[in-house]
Amino acid sequence: MDDIKMSNELNSELNIVYRYLRKLGISQADAEDVVQETAYKYLLYYDTIQTSKIRSWLIRVSLNFHYDQCRKKRRYDLNLDEGLLETDIKELPEVIILEKERNREVWYALSKLKPQFQELLLLKYQSGLSYEEISKLLEKPISSIKTNLFRARKKFAKFYKEANYER
Repeated sequence: MDDIKMSNELNSELNIVYRYLRKLGISQADAEDVVQETAYKYLLYYDTIQTSKIRSWLIRVSLNFHYDQCRKKRRYDLNLDEGLLETDIKELPEVIILEKERNREVWYALSKLKPQFQELLLLKYQSGLSYEEISKLLEKPISSIKTNLFRARKKFAKFYKEANYER
């Protein structure tokens, strides 16, 4: 019975990791590969992981694996076409085009940031996590999270303005 319960909990946590990776802009195939590798590593090391930190461990391992894969490929993938435009079909074409253009500018500015800053901005503003939740997830002090989020917002604003002036 414990194995079934552990399996269900692991599946639930891995689904959360998968959704988080997709929100980061990682393609479906890459996110599935990362989650599979993360599950494998969890099964190898589950006896050394504190039960209260399983989710943060899984997310950290998945991100590290993804960044390692990107370094090997020498590029960072942000899938800009999937899931960015969630609009009602009844909207005017002009509104849809303007929304899509704004999303491109946002993702362009976001892609220019360091992966650490991207991660913080997405956790805070897309996932809606508080400073405390981000701090627990990344296992960093709250003051460090606040400082890095401030820097990330400042850099993001700079790149976003550049994207608007260039076009």
